[in-house]
Amino acid sequence: MNAVLEEVEFLARSEHRVEVLRLLAEESHTRGALLDATDASGATVSRILHDFEERSWIQRRNGTYVVTAAGRLVACGFTDLLDVLATERELRDVVEYLPVEELAFDLRQLADATVTLPTGTRPDAPVRRLLELERDADRIRAFSHAFNERSLSLVAQRVHDDELVFEGVFSWDAIAALASDSKLREQLMTLLDADQATVRVRSGEVPLAVTIADETVHLLVRDANGVLQASIDTDDPAVQSWAINAFDEYWDRGRDLDWTDLFE
Repeated sequence: MNAVLEEVEFLARSEHRVEVLRLLAEESHTRGALLDATDASGATVSRILHDFEERSWIQRRNGTYVVTAAGRLVACGFTDLLDVLATERELRDVVEYLPVEELAFDLRQLADATVTLPTGTRPDAPVRRLLELERDADRIRAFSHAFNERSLSLVAQRVHDDELVFEGVFSWDAIAALASDSKLREQLMTLLDADQATVRVRSGEVPLAVTIADETVHLLVRDANGVLQASIDTDDPAVQSWAINAFDEYWDRGRDLDWTDLFE
């Protein structure tokens, strides 16, 4: 086996090794402090410390174990690997549908995201998750190639009841789809008349379906045929920053939608 892979295997075979190295990379510890911080036995901790010292990953100074530069490098690299694998496992069912060219953030930021998949009994589970977030939000910003009718109904009602501030920018196709249905057109007109709602339309493509509900960013993920595959939501600060910047860009390139546009 490659020597590098042997080192990876050395760490990966033991959660205790990974945990001890992580703890020491954060700050120095005594052997007793490591025992308190882990579920490992005294013999196991002693063996781990001995193995780490042999590899020059740590040093013992006055009864305290301190990570070396080499040990910190290994700890950071292994942590990055674990983060990548955790993210891949979380997104495994949907990653092929993600419009990664539009997502200007590291996908590792989605490691703790909530992924909602359609099921046989709840094929609309991703939309239900969106509605759940919209139902509790005080402010919603959205940019999308579609405006789900259930979302429109909920948003229009909450704005009418002075419970919500809504700002949305949509593609012409999204608006045209609503305008072609008399009931949905009426709901959209009600939304346009509300002081706490502003809807804009963009002539160019809007390749994403993103909703920022207070601090949470929600994405509806579809395949190449437009079939809904999942929803992803997260309150990660980096994803939130990306979403707000993207929203502002789409917003600036759009224009306010007028009710007369709905009859063209």
